[in-house]
Amino acid sequence: YSAVDTNPLSLYIMHPFWNTLVKAFPTWLAPNLITFSGFLLVVFNFLLMTYFDPDFYASAPGHKHVPDWVWIVVGILNFMAYTLDGVDGKQARRTNSSTPLGELFDHGLDSWSCVYFVVTVYSIFGRGPTGVSVFVLYLLLWVVLFSFILSHWEKYNTGILFLPWGYDVSQVTISFVYIVTAIVGVEAWYEPFLFNFLYRDLFTTMIIGCAIFVTLPMSLLNFFRSYKNNTLKHNSVYEAMVPFFSPCLLFILSTAWILWSPSDILELHPRVFYFMVGTAFANITCQLIVCQMSSTRCPTLNWLLVPLFLVVIAVNLGVASYLESLLLYLLTTGFTLAHIHYGIRVVKQLSSHFQIYPFSLKKPNSDLGMEEKNIGL
Repeated sequence: YSAVDTNPLSLYIMHPFWNTLVKAFPTWLAPNLITFSGFLLVVFNFLLMTYFDPDFYASAPGHKHVPDWVWIVVGILNFMAYTLDGVDGKQARRTNSSTPLGELFDHGLDSWSCVYFVVTVYSIFGRGPTGVSVFVLYLLLWVVLFSFILSHWEKYNTGILFLPWGYDVSQVTISFVYIVTAIVGVEAWYEPFLFNFLYRDLFTTMIIGCAIFVTLPMSLLNFFRSYKNNTLKHNSVYEAMVPFFSPCLLFILSTAWILWSPSDILELHPRVFYFMVGTAFANITCQLIVCQMSSTRCPTLNWLLVPLFLVVIAVNLGVASYLESLLLYLLTTGFTLAHIHYGIRVVKQLSSHFQIYPFSLKKPNSDLGMEEKNIGL
């Protein structure tokens, strides 16, 4: 495992903080348990906001707003999840328990956290005249997803994971904004930030600007440096670009569904649609992570795209509106179960291969039962 972190915020503030904090963790605490705990906090925030803001109208004028205490809880838990994501690797090195399973567990859950994080943030502005449209948020979600997979595309080709700068900045900023929202209220975001430039515009500009002017240039620079040094793992352009095929097809199919939808499916079920896309993306990314870890070829297409393709064809042929909603829920449920099944299967295989427990530092054969001990005696 080789990673490079050059973000000043991470290097000079967060890493010293994490290095101090990890000393408070007991040495018997497995790093994967820390990783999973942070992921559960992100999921809890998503579910909490789903309860208080199911259709993203809670922050709009004239609607019942999310209680202030909820913003405080979400802000604190978001920062805790970010902190646990930074501490887990340090705990692994501290306890000499770094494994490929830990790498997959960490980055695999991060890939699924993207949709939870972005959709939860959306509730700050929400829909309505002062908010962001569900289609714009859909595009912003894809900006975040492509920014995430760009780092793993780099590692697939260069062997080194260059951690993106935007991650640390966004996590700290959003955690702070959640707390500020509880103090000043969502009405504060209705006012212009500068002249006629609204805070919602600042929100979208920061996400797009960070991706275009920071993440993408740095990724291309790292890729061409590796090309110049003749250290690329894949010589042909086709093999180098294979990891982008499935994400791009997922984007094309999901966008086609939105544009052809007879019932305007994104307006009707935005939260479910985002979750469906994010879960399919997470499965694609996890397969890429496994390939880069094992130095094997990335699959050209993910099989989850087959049922999505069939649904899009059905929608284009004029499927009834009520059936379209049913298809979305069935597809989302299928994607979720398939992704969880894939994760459990891979974790079991890695645990068996490396003779480890995923949530414990003990080896399977390191703690014999009393009967075995007595026989040995």
